[in-house]
Amino acid sequence: MPSKFLAELSNDYEKLFETQIGYDVIVYAGEGQNMKEIHAHSNILCIRSQYFSSAFSNEWAEKRDGKFIFKKPNISPQLFNIILRFIYCGNIELKNLQGPDVLKLLIAVDELNIISLVSHIQEFLIEHKTEILKQNPTEILETIYQYETFTDLWNFCLNKICEEPKILFSSDKFINLKAPLLELLLKRDDLNMDEIEIRENLLKWCFSQQNIKNDPTKWSEKNIIKVEKKLHRFIPLIRFYDIEPTDFFHKIYCYKDVLPQDLIHDLLEFHILVPNMKSKID
Repeated sequence: MPSKFLAELSNDYEKLFETQIGYDVIVYAGEGQNMKEIHAHSNILCIRSQYFSSAFSNEWAEKRDGKFIFKKPNISPQLFNIILRFIYCGNIELKNLQGPDVLKLLIAVDELNIISLVSHIQEFLIEHKTEILKQNPTEILETIYQYETFTDLWNFCLNKICEEPKILFSSDKFINLKAPLLELLLKRDDLNMDEIEIRENLLKWCFSQQNIKNDPTKWSEKNIIKVEKKLHRFIPLIRFYDIEPTDFFHKIYCYKDVLPQDLIHDLLEFHILVPNMKSKID
């Protein structure tokens, strides 16, 4: 019986949402030609959203002709109506939304501080919309990185990329990845890539960022300084001693001018002296 009454209550609130009777809030969602006026009730918004609760209690919401006015150009009318329906009756349907729209919805819900929905949408993205990470990994990572509340989604994306590095490193957008995010990935011990692959991808990223050709024999002194500066923070993250001698001499040593000289010296000793000593002992 209690569940029946709850269903009736939910239906009644849904009718209130649809009819807008007695509304005292006007939200202008979207911008330009896509902007729409949406009506709501302050008492319901106040109870269901920390954002609106703060707006009404602190009296910073604009008021005109007895109605509260909110402008949300960054939230489309479609997404704002989805959020409102959830606020009124606790129902939300995500399956018909494309992955990028679900992510936009998550960002909007975070802005409105609806905590339970933040968790729910993250779970939905992880279970049903993982393709968005493969479609545009750089943008997805950089977007999620900005929001402290997206912990579950952030951890999922990092784990997925570490498990399948090609998702990111084979993407044509990889070269646009911001340095702090690349550093964060290279610090992980579970990144499923050989060290020489990591090094080659790092160089590809660096040369694209600096608009320099991958030919150290033609670099000017200025080019060398630029590459050296760009690589500096990443050098300690590369396990150079795990790189095969052949790869070191053919793929690393040619970049000796942009690597710390003591590192080059130690690696030469490691790859030349140590094997010779071992062969003599044997």
